[in-house]
Amino acid sequence: MAELTEQTTLLLNGVGGPAGQHLSFRCMRVALALPISRVREIIEYGHLTEVPMMPDYVRGVINLRGNVVPVVDLAARFGGALTQISRRTCIIILELPNEGELALVGLVVDAVDEVLDIDPAQVEPPPSFGTAIRSDFIEGMARREDGFLILLRVDKLLDLERLTPETLPAELTLGG
Repeated sequence: MAELTEQTTLLLNGVGGPAGQHLSFRCMRVALALPISRVREIIEYGHLTEVPMMPDYVRGVINLRGNVVPVVDLAARFGGALTQISRRTCIIILELPNEGELALVGLVVDAVDEVLDIDPAQVEPPPSFGTAIRSDFIEGMARREDGFLILLRVDKLLDLERLTPETLPAELTLGG
């Protein structure tokens, strides 16, 4: 994994607030977004290897250019049913800070929409109730012409300790 620079660490830890460029996508018919600084790439949904004894929301792992990458079904992580796979279903590969390195995690989503510039003036605090998503998963709500875009807090959404290769069986790690 790549070493973190101080600037990358600041970006990944959200210094400067929830404004800036975000990748917008849909999950459970809800418009969501993640900071683009966390997104490594977007790939087509493909073959996953199921891993026993992982949380229910982990669909499995993929081999991404020699890296074992756990794949989380975002709808299931929110407490819903597993995502129904369609031709627009894809996996967003995220780079997240983890003990001085970058960890890769995939998110299964219904569809990716676009990269948006979000002005800080457009962002409201998250609601304390009334969404299908736990409020601690929400960084803020970006106002749009047609409603709101939910900005997610990836650090709260994903538990890296339960998703790292060290917790996977040895036969699934490429070095084992």
